[in-house]
Amino acid sequence: MAGGPFAGLTVSGVAAQLRDGTADPVELVGRVLEAVRAAQPAINAFVTVDADGAMRAAAVAKDELARGVDRGPLHGVPVAVKDIVDTAGLATTMGSRHFAGNVPPRDAEVVARLRAAGAIVVGKTTTHEFAYGPTGDRAANGPCANPRDRRRMAGGSSAGSAAAVAAGLVPLAVGTDTGGSVRIPAALCGVVGIRPSVGRIPTDGVFPLSWSLDTVGVLAGDVAGVAAGWQVLAGASRCAQRSSTRRGAAATGSSPELGALRIGLPAGEWFERLDDTVRGGLDELVARLARRGARVVPVTVPDAEELTYLYRTIQSVEAVSIHHDRMTTAPELFDPEVLQRLQAAAEVPARDYARALRRLDEVRAGAAYRFSGFDVLLLATVPVLAPPLGARDADIGGGWTSPRDALLAHTALWSVLGRGELPVGAQLVGPPGADEELLAVAHTVELAVAGP
Repeated sequence: MAGGPFAGLTVSGVAAQLRDGTADPVELVGRVLEAVRAAQPAINAFVTVDADGAMRAAAVAKDELARGVDRGPLHGVPVAVKDIVDTAGLATTMGSRHFAGNVPPRDAEVVARLRAAGAIVVGKTTTHEFAYGPTGDRAANGPCANPRDRRRMAGGSSAGSAAAVAAGLVPLAVGTDTGGSVRIPAALCGVVGIRPSVGRIPTDGVFPLSWSLDTVGVLAGDVAGVAAGWQVLAGASRCAQRSSTRRGAAATGSSPELGALRIGLPAGEWFERLDDTVRGGLDELVARLARRGARVVPVTVPDAEELTYLYRTIQSVEAVSIHHDRMTTAPELFDPEVLQRLQAAAEVPARDYARALRRLDEVRAGAAYRFSGFDVLLLATVPVLAPPLGARDADIGGGWTSPRDALLAHTALWSVLGRGELPVGAQLVGPPGADEELLAVAHTVELAVAGP
């Protein structure tokens, strides 16, 4: 049901319409609100819709654009925000009954930056409860369905943000990513998303899952749209923001030639448990890139299992620390599966956490060496197709029987290193801090995929 008002329309396309007069913010927001109402029973992408606030903001944006006031590529563009990110005066529930009716007094920093850039926040999107799950089907407001097949998961935890973009309800949405919560739903719903390098986008006003690993990310229909959102949230200059409104522009302007790219392809047992369809798609992408001149070279990742262990250990202990009081005083308000995971996480010994933190510092300090000789790494974002809604213990392809393990298998280990990742059908992993370069490479790959 990918047929909303922005189906097939990119952020740059919306920006162009707003500036050439073929659309205005008030008209766009009206279409969004109508489309969300129609789609909500089918996919449940939204928790809260701010119809009045969005229309007021749209009227301001319309007046400003008419007077020649231009705040950048998101000015007048409707956007959605994950429901663990504070929005002043608008309910923020974390997908949990613990926070039913919670209305923050202030915007999170990323929301303040969106509003300052002229973006129009139309509502809050469904999240796996407390962002603690990759399936996106455990929330107080119910499961979020994949708009490309409503019988299947949208992925999590930023399920509603990915689903809203994939359904064409908004051209851009904000999510968060700790172990894969932007990348997984982006891949399952067929959109583009970025987990930035740790620290590039502020997390002030974002409810934490694991303070050592949390990031705020962006989802859109194409790489240029993600770049435009990333630039605003990361506080990039207005000049740089404007460059991304040009059709085909990436975060830093020009993208590298495909023939100049050296791409590492992680190999080994950890990366080879793929569903046949996923394997075929990845093989086809690699072959297309190689035919066009990219140097694609297998690379070993001998510590994939250790990196995943570090992720699970650190995330588990920090999540329990955040939720300990709620687990003690009102356990009945949790989704039973989320509570069960937290209770299991509480069994991780403190000494394991301390050792994992020390090792985290070591692997992050040495993360750059992994990219020596490579511009990016390329691998499947998730090793399986979108599992059926509610599936837990079933054969979902590639020899996987646990959707949670399968969905996190190729994302969690890179989260430990703290650098950026961006799925474009597949997942591109760049060196720490090289978000702009990663977006530029992703744009080059996107063009190669779209070409003949």
